[in-house]
Amino acid sequence: MNTNDQSTLTRRQVLATTAGLVAITPMMRAAASMQPEHQGHKPAATPPSPPPTPPAQGHEGHAPSPVAAPANLLYRPVIAPDSPTLPFELDNGVKVFRLTAEPVAREFAPGLVVNCWGYNGQSPGPMIEAVEGDRIRILVTNNLPVHTTVHWHGLLLPNGMDGVGGLTQKHIRPGQTFKYEWTIRGHGTYMYHPHFDEMFQMGLGMMGLFVVHPKEARQPAVDRDYAILLNEWAVAPGAATPDPTEMTAFNLFTFNGRVFPGTSPLLARIGERVRIRIGNLSTTNAHPIHLHGYSFKVTGTDGGPIPESAQWPEVTVNVPTGATRDIEFVADNEGDWAFHCHKVHHLMNGMGHNLPIVVGIDTSEVNERLAKALPGAMPLSVGMGHMMEMGRPKNTIGSSTEGPFDEIDAGGMFTVLKVRKDLTVGTDPGWYEHPTGSVAEPV
Repeated sequence: MNTNDQSTLTRRQVLATTAGLVAITPMMRAAASMQPEHQGHKPAATPPSPPPTPPAQGHEGHAPSPVAAPANLLYRPVIAPDSPTLPFELDNGVKVFRLTAEPVAREFAPGLVVNCWGYNGQSPGPMIEAVEGDRIRILVTNNLPVHTTVHWHGLLLPNGMDGVGGLTQKHIRPGQTFKYEWTIRGHGTYMYHPHFDEMFQMGLGMMGLFVVHPKEARQPAVDRDYAILLNEWAVAPGAATPDPTEMTAFNLFTFNGRVFPGTSPLLARIGERVRIRIGNLSTTNAHPIHLHGYSFKVTGTDGGPIPESAQWPEVTVNVPTGATRDIEFVADNEGDWAFHCHKVHHLMNGMGHNLPIVVGIDTSEVNERLAKALPGAMPLSVGMGHMMEMGRPKNTIGSSTEGPFDEIDAGGMFTVLKVRKDLTVGTDPGWYEHPTGSVAEPV
């Protein structure tokens, strides 16, 4: 902040002071692992230990989370990579789900653990699956230090089940359990999140996917059905807790709570029909999600399936904040194909904003002085990628990983669609072996 700013109360400072007054004071009294670590606050000396990462799901042979229901499901379970599916029990024909809102430590990737709020030990929370016409009951227990609610985003339900705190229900106070119960109408890809102090609670990661299958299977049927929830975070370099008051300067971008290289690949066998459901509960950004090697059709939104005559072809689908999009294609092009957000800074991990632009400048002398004056400080360099690789603070990772040919310069919202003629059950096939003469090479 410059001297001219010191006497001015900014909008962001007002939000940081006033938004969620009920929430912020109890949080300051909460466990040390949940103390705010925003710009100017000293980060925790040691990031929290991550919970066990759920097994990657949806790969050949990786079964969905167990469901306490008859084995002869009438639908193909959806796979949310790196995230579990919420089990349910049957009570006189009612499907009963249990959600617990609580602080969680989420491993975005090895070496990067973030203090979040979520459900059932996860951020995002576990995906809920149901079928059109189901009677469902969702028991929500609040283990947070503040009030909360759950809004079932996009679902058609009775007004009193809509989850808007103060408007359609009382707040779920700490220690309370509330019951939401209704009969499912319609089908499609939906989401859930709090509707009380959303800036604070969603900014810390409280959200999840909710998929409703049709009574009668859609045609053409898909062989692989994936689901990915998009989110963006502001975590100061070296810190472990997001700043939920941030409005623009986000520096971590996740697929199902993971950043590349921590994201699991999507697998498909040649000839299979694949659906990818994409939901976006980011704070401000729409995300143009791009798939290499394929043209797909946009087949659904959070309003439901799109009739075949109205579907349109794309290679990039823009997913606005608060919306979902379904895409489908036939996996007929073998290889390792990038799947990512096309906003280039969303392919970075832990960017530091408000840094000087020093591209093309020899900063070696300045770096030497900086190292003497501030041991461990991040040196100036000639590019953003190198800036993140050199002298990184604790609990940060770079935006590159070793690939089959060279360094893959990507992080954030990035994963790989691996299409093969043959897949071994339960095994990632590794990198694609290109036929001789089919790879670009120097001349």
